[in-house]
Parts: sequence; C-alpha cells; structure tokens
Amino acid sequence: MTRRVALFAIDAGNRFLLEEWAREGHLPNLRGLLARGLKGRTMSLPGLFTGATWPAFQTGVNPARNGVFSWMQIVPGTYEERRCLTGEALKREPFWNHLGRAGRRVTVLDIPLSGVSTGLNGVQLVEWGAHDAQYGFRTWPPQLAREVESRFGRHPMPSSCNADRDTAGYIDLRDRLVAGVRKRSQVMQHFLRKNDWHFFAQAFSESHCVGHQCWHLHDPAHPRHDAAQARAVGDPIFDVYRAIDAAIGDALGCLDDETTVVVLASHGMGYKYGPQVLVDRILLGLGVAAPAPAAPPAPPMQRRRDALDPLLTWGWQHMPKALQTLLGPVRAPLRDWMLPDRPAPPPLVDPAASLCFRVENNHAHAGLRVNLIGREPRGRVAPGAEYEAFCETLARDLGDIVDLDTGKRVVSRVLRTDDLYRGEHRDVLPDLLVEWSDYAPISRIRIGSPRLPEISGEYKFCRTGDHFPGGMFVAAGPGLPTGTLDRTVSIMDFAPTFCAMLGVDLPDVDGVPIEALVAPASSNAVARA
Repeated sequence: MTRRVALFAIDAGNRFLLEEWAREGHLPNLRGLLARGLKGRTMSLPGLFTGATWPAFQTGVNPARNGVFSWMQIVPGTYEERRCLTGEALKREPFWNHLGRAGRRVTVLDIPLSGVSTGLNGVQLVEWGAHDAQYGFRTWPPQLAREVESRFGRHPMPSSCNADRDTAGYIDLRDRLVAGVRKRSQVMQHFLRKNDWHFFAQAFSESHCVGHQCWHLHDPAHPRHDAAQARAVGDPIFDVYRAIDAAIGDALGCLDDETTVVVLASHGMGYKYGPQVLVDRILLGLGVAAPAPAAPPAPPMQRRRDALDPLLTWGWQHMPKALQTLLGPVRAPLRDWMLPDRPAPPPLVDPAASLCFRVENNHAHAGLRVNLIGREPRGRVAPGAEYEAFCETLARDLGDIVDLDTGKRVVSRVLRTDDLYRGEHRDVLPDLLVEWSDYAPISRIRIGSPRLPEISGEYKFCRTGDHFPGGMFVAAGPGLPTGTLDRTVSIMDFAPTFCAMLGVDLPDVDGVPIEALVAPASSNAVARA
C-alpha cells in the first residue's frame, strides 16, 4: 500500500521559539510530535535564503539551476530589475508535478512562491491568504476557486502586511492573522477529509507576516520596543504560533495512524539587522559605484504633501482613541490623497557607469553584481584575472567597515556566488553576497573604515523582524524512530525525500533524500531522545 504523507509548513517560523513554547506546553500539538517523532535542523540557501527558500524546496535544486533567488531579479542583458513571478520564472517543475505523473494524487495548499500547476493530478490552492502574494488567489482546477470562496470566503488579511501601525493597528493585525489561521484550518480540514490524496501539504504564511511586523513587540531588547504598547497588544508572534499549533491539532484529528506527518519551519525569523539601507552609499564611498544623474525636483503639490505627511502621522498617533474612532472613515481617503502613485525614490547609483552595483537579494545579505564585460550591456570589468582581483579587493574593503559607535565589524563575511552555486542560470544571480554581522538589531547606525568616510543612516521601514537561514522539522508516523537526526538537512532535501517516501524517483536534483524518513528501519543516523 502506498504511504500517505501530510506536510504542515510554518513559513519563516522561528525554531527556537517553536521548541521553547512547545517544551513549556504552549504548543501542545507540536510538543506531542516532538516527543514521539524524529526531529532535525534545516538550513536554507547560503546568502540567498529569503527569496530562494521556497523555490529550492519545490524543485530540489539550487537557484543557479531553478532560476529564482529573489522577488526582484535582473533582466538578462539589461540593468533593469523586474518583479519575479515564480510560476513563470522557475526553470524546474515542483516535485508535486512528478508525483502526479507517477500516479500519486496530491493536495497542495498555499505553498509560498508557487504558481498553478496546470493539469496537476489533484488539487492546488495558490495564495488563499499569502505573504506578499504574486498572483492573488488561484486554483487547480480553475473552478475550485469559486467553490472555496463561496464556502469559506477570503482570508482576513490583504496580500501585503506592510504598514506603519499604532497600538490599535497591531491589535487589528494580530486579530486578523489569528482569524486567518482559524479560517485556513477550516479550508485545510475540508481537503484533508477527501481521502483521495497520497501527498498533502499546507503552509501557514501568517507566521511570516507576524514575524516581520511584530518582532519589536516580542523582543524587549529591540530598539523599537515600547513596553506600554507591548502590554496593550501582548505578543502577536505567540498568539499566531498558538493558533497554528491548534490548526495542526485540527489536522491531526483528520488523519489516521498510518499517515506520516511532517511539520517544517522553513527558514527562520528574528530581529532585523545589517546596514542594508546604506549599501549604495557604501559602494559610492568606496569608489566602485558611480552616482546616478540628479533627478528632477518633485512637483510643488507633492512637496507640500511630503512636508505635511509626518505632521499628520504624528497627530494621528497622539490623538485620543475616541477621536481616532470618529475620524477613522476619512483617514483612508486622506492617505490615498497624500500618497497618490508616488514614484520610487530616485536611484543613487548608475549601474552602467559603475564597477559594481547592488541588486535585490535580502536584508541579511547584500547582493552585488559586477559590471562584467560580455555579460552587462556596458561592462567595465574584464572576466578572469581583473574580475578576481576586483572581487578580492572589494571583499577586503567591505570587511574593514566597522560600526563607529561599537567598534564591531558590520560585515561577517563576503561570499562568492561561484563558490556556492553552479548551474545554467548562474548569471541571473549576484556575484558577491555581503553577509552582515548580526550583533544587534538595526536602528540608527554610523559606519566607516580607513577607505570609507563616515556614513550614517536610520532604518525606518515597518518591518522590525527579518529572516535567519536556519529552520527545523519533526516527522512522526509508522516505523519512524524517536530522536534527533545527527545532521542538518538542506531545504533542497525535502523534494527528493517526499518523492522517495511515496516510491517516486526525483532525478537530477541537488538535494538528497533524508534516509531516516524514507527507510527508517535501515537508518542509523538518529540519536535517541
């Protein structure tokens, strides 16, 4: 009889909080799985993990082979970056397509950064509630979308959770996310009870959103922590994790004892760190980037709006709650008038005139692309010895930069992409990955070095939490041992593992099956708990 495997993914869940709160009994369903199952550590893609995690999970190959590493990627042959829609950009199929063609029926619900698999042997929901959605709600088969929305409605959160919030706003965010988990649980149970699947997957994106927006409420040491606000709101991360644990309990109630259950916290979450906001100025200060031409001045009306915006924001934040409630209906139209199709800030760097330039990657690692002759339209650095010498010198200069208030180095290391990733789509990736030191959450920072004049800046964006690369998993089911896996597994290992568990070979991948899950009786790589 073919095994049945059910995956429950906690998107960007912090493994330390999950284990701590499970141990303390706050997450009873996860605690039960940890007590009777096989647990292990996971690691995402070095230097690229934020945007690369879920594409690598789906395909079992690294970003240089699947073609996706970030939400924005450079258009080959240009200096332009465009939004990367994973469903179109991914150069490898998700593993559930292989399962379907091998006769295994699948149910795949809301795996992040996935497109619709047309013709899938089973059911797929894409972005029924998603963090930073790419498409909006879609399904396979297409008519399923209408059925789901008529039965369950829409997710309570909009597709993006980014916003500056006051205390009432954080309470509303927490309540919407918890309500979203509970409604997602209803959707999940509906499909779990359809016993025509061999592989089932459900991802919870609410953990991703709450980690970005509410880390300062959870962490008293965070520069933006407000004790009075934290007392009023509580800890939204705790509340959302509790709701997810309850939803996993609901799911377990729909499964029989012969189903193998896997809970995966994909890539982690913690405080936001690193002077990412200063990268362009760092490159300019080191003399490896050229400044962009001056932008034309903003029109007079926009300048007046820009001057008025912070005053209105301050007034709203200090307004009595009763008056906020009274004026709430007119606030949104006013904000729309204040921020009408505002253009992006003008660039600081001209990539075509520079030796290297920044490309979108993640806030833990700056992605730098060398303006390479023969690859870029107006390349300035020759391949070979000149390229190698440039990268070596730049890495050394970046490593010398320190926080002028603490004396600590702000760069942990500079990774060379060519040392990490090989594949036919390597040229879409950055060349250098600047790994920031995580010694403190980012706030206002002054940096400099013998070669870099003092630069200062302040991080003001609404996200107070961001990604760390490590995660965890626990698996429980027939024949699986109890204990801890003796190695850290790659996020790329899960695609071939799930296929092998269901008797399907997934060829030509970078990941390797986790033997303790595929053939537990023959594995010795487990330390008993």
